Amino acid sequence: MSRIASIVAGIGLVCCGLAVGCMAAEEIIDPEQAKADPDFAIQGEYVGEGTLFGESAAAVGAQVVALGQGEFHVYVLQGGLPGAGWKRGQTRIQLDAKRQGDEVAVTGQGFRGTIAGGKLSLTAEGKGKASLKRTERKSPTLGLKAPAGAKLLYGGPNEGKENWLPGHVSPLGYLLGDAETKEKFGEYRLHLEFMLSYMPRARGQGRSNSGVYIHDCYECQVLDSFGLTGENNECGGFYTLKAPDVNMCLPPLVWQTYDIEYTAPKYDGSGNKTANARVTVKHNGVTIHDRVELPKDCPGRKKEGPGPRALFLQGHGNKVQYRNIWIEEKH
Repeated sequence: MSRIASIVAGIGLVCCGLAVGCMAAEEIIDPEQAKADPDFAIQGEYVGEGTLFGESAAAVGAQVVALGQGEFHVYVLQGGLPGAGWKRGQTRIQLDAKRQGDEVAVTGQGFRGTIAGGKLSLTAEGKGKASLKRTERKSPTLGLKAPAGAKLLYGGPNEGKENWLPGHVSPLGYLLGDAETKEKFGEYRLHLEFMLSYMPRARGQGRSNSGVYIHDCYECQVLDSFGLTGENNECGGFYTLKAPDVNMCLPPLVWQTYDIEYTAPKYDGSGNKTANARVTVKHNGVTIHDRVELPKDCPGRKKEGPGPRALFLQGHGNKVQYRNIWIEEKH
């Protein structure tokens, strides 16, 4: 997201009232600290089966998004979870939920249900029901080691900050945004892992915002978009250019992965572009962009141009954490 858009969004929050501004400022980066909030154990993904969408039992998924103060949005998905059954165009229903003691009551659009003990039970106006269990998905490329000849830009806690400007790290020892590689690169395969902050009271672009600027000009957005539809300004989208084919954003405070194959734009001797950049992106192991052309730069960083160029991780005032970042250049 561009700096100008960020400022406008910030003004909008202030205009909505002081309470919203204060809520948006809360940010937790340590999973152990987040456990003090009972909502944290409820938010997340649920999967099971039921007859909500037909007479025969079939897969059903749900994504429960914490909104603060015991309130939630529940997105019920026909076919299962994104990237594991549910696809764009299938039924997606938004419900409201409120914590009441040890249970959470779910209501809306003719549905009623409860969340308790890691289970989500739903009924639909007596016509169907479903039983789902909380699950925690992990990317199949989590912890993927850099191959021989690749450049490890940041490893584990406090490992590699000398490769970045300015190279600030979180109290947990992971790289923070507003960081630019000292080294410049042409075409490459990139692997990185990121953890979104837990910000239940924040909304929209104020909810754990960052971004990965490939070639210092094409932004693959990083944002807490868990449960949302997946737009070009949400996690996995190329800002202003293209939405991800599927929203593979996992809940905050779990490690997620981007695996990117990048082909740089081509220029002739006069500086005229002769071929657009191309990119393939896998988010948590699922392809969300397949050899997509990037016709122009994204707002907020440098203009499009020939390489080699730095890799830039946007900060945006939030504390998204990064680790296991490596680049394997193409020759």
